[in-house]
Amino acid sequence: MNKIGWSLVVVVLLLFIVTLVSITTGSIKVGSLEFIQGLFTGDNKKVEIIKDLRLPRIIVALFVGATLAVSGVLLQAVMRNPLADAGVIGISSGAGVVSLLFVTLFPQLFYWLPMFAFFGGALACFLVYSFSWKSGLSPIRIILVGLAINATFTGLGQSFNYRGSYAVTSINQAVTSIFTMKTWNDVQVMLIYGTIGLVVAFFLYSWCNMLSLQDKSAQNLGLRVTRARLLISVVAVMLAAVATAIGGMIAFVGLLVPHIARLLVGSDHKILIPFSALGGALLILSADTLGRTVLAPSEIPASIIMAVIGGPFLIFMLRKSDQIRGN
Repeated sequence: MNKIGWSLVVVVLLLFIVTLVSITTGSIKVGSLEFIQGLFTGDNKKVEIIKDLRLPRIIVALFVGATLAVSGVLLQAVMRNPLADAGVIGISSGAGVVSLLFVTLFPQLFYWLPMFAFFGGALACFLVYSFSWKSGLSPIRIILVGLAINATFTGLGQSFNYRGSYAVTSINQAVTSIFTMKTWNDVQVMLIYGTIGLVVAFFLYSWCNMLSLQDKSAQNLGLRVTRARLLISVVAVMLAAVATAIGGMIAFVGLLVPHIARLLVGSDHKILIPFSALGGALLILSADTLGRTVLAPSEIPASIIMAVIGGPFLIFMLRKSDQIRGN
């Protein structure tokens, strides 16, 4: 078995182990066999509590990690820049701010949060592309404009915190990265939008591969570069928006996972996209499990754990890149 095959086997095995540990570990502990038997018999109260409270957050964490990681892969393919990520170019912050605005004004529409998040992410992406357009789309220009858009939306979002209303407090809990009290309704939303986005993303792998070439080379191969970038961006926005709406704003997933995935399985998006989905799911579920068990009964949000892990790793990657280039 080659390196790619072993990498896939290892990540799937780790994902299974972490999922099992996450299910059976916490304030209520059950054995693996006890949990499986309780699912079928339905007469174990501890298993029923786990099924209603813990299992939804595990599934949400898995899909949030997968969608954020694949969103990062798509955006990096579109922009040919390893720093491209929903959190970097403002998609996540735009999704969060528009969700915050609409649900603050219309609290009765709280359950439409994913739709508002998509509109916010799409608005941020549209602004980035609009301000970046100058006789074509320059990947460097997109990143610079994206940083400005991200800063603007982040500032707008933080300004809402000073209002102190109940609606704002509630929505802030909804868009943070604490998976507590996730319900099967949240799971349903993630399953529908997340699955559709991930499947569509996989079928775009050939376009992503061609976008790694220069624009003229891709056009000579028959690819309409601008249309491909826009369509891939729409899918990336949808994935990041639903992850933000249900799981909250979590940084570095779309940066770290694709970097590690490329080292293990290469740059062919036919393998890179599904492997990144598995890696992202493993990363976020591990962070959430660690966050709710290490200082139990208190919880550490997954975003904090990702910041602690992701910040130094990103610095390491940037320094490594400079050394390779001789700087």
